[in-house]
Amino acid sequence: MSRVLVLGGTGEGLALARELGRGDIYSLAGVGRQPQGLECDLRVGGYGGGEGLAAFLREQSISLLIDATHPYAARISANAYMASRLAGIPLWAIRRPGWQPAPADDWRMVDGWAAMMRALADFRRPLFTLGREPLEHLGEIPLHQQWTIRCLDSHPGMERAEVLADRGPYHTDGEQALFSRLGTDVLVSKNSGGAATEAKLVVARRLGLPVVMLRRPALPAADREFSDVASLLQAWT
Repeated sequence: MSRVLVLGGTGEGLALARELGRGDIYSLAGVGRQPQGLECDLRVGGYGGGEGLAAFLREQSISLLIDATHPYAARISANAYMASRLAGIPLWAIRRPGWQPAPADDWRMVDGWAAMMRALADFRRPLFTLGREPLEHLGEIPLHQQWTIRCLDSHPGMERAEVLADRGPYHTDGEQALFSRLGTDVLVSKNSGGAATEAKLVVARRLGLPVVMLRRPALPAADREFSDVASLLQAWT
């Protein structure tokens, strides 16, 4: 019997998981809520790199590996590619299209944290929507800045950093109210793509605010790549 392993943690991954049957596996790294009511098995935790994942694929007789992780989960995607080659099974991937700037948008593209800090030097109230990474730099906040960090995990923050534990989907009215309350003068974002968190970009456009955008990492090629769940399911079935 063929078995499928889906590396998830995204909306697309969960949608695929709901299509899996008994014996298939939906895998999460361990961050965030665990889905309920799945017919497939749920596995939480790492594998020990590409070689560890390959060993798991062989032990479980997995015949298809699907990478449905976040566009910025470059290490996991690299491990998935290595594991599929070592185990001799095909790798399919959902590669969610990134957002594209509108003519009125002021996007300032950066690579990495140091470049991001340079791009933010002239602003006072950045809103970070990058996940946990800014929490590692709370001791580096410039004296003239007040940070707001929105991520999945709760964190006590500090005097000049408010941490909002929240998850999408977000809507423009709520985002505009948040920007207004915070006095946000610049948005910091990954180019995650998808509709769930796009409202922040719409609000930044309305308010004429710049967006410091972290470029996507390069990801390894998969045997088959799909832009959405529907096209993958059509090929699968």
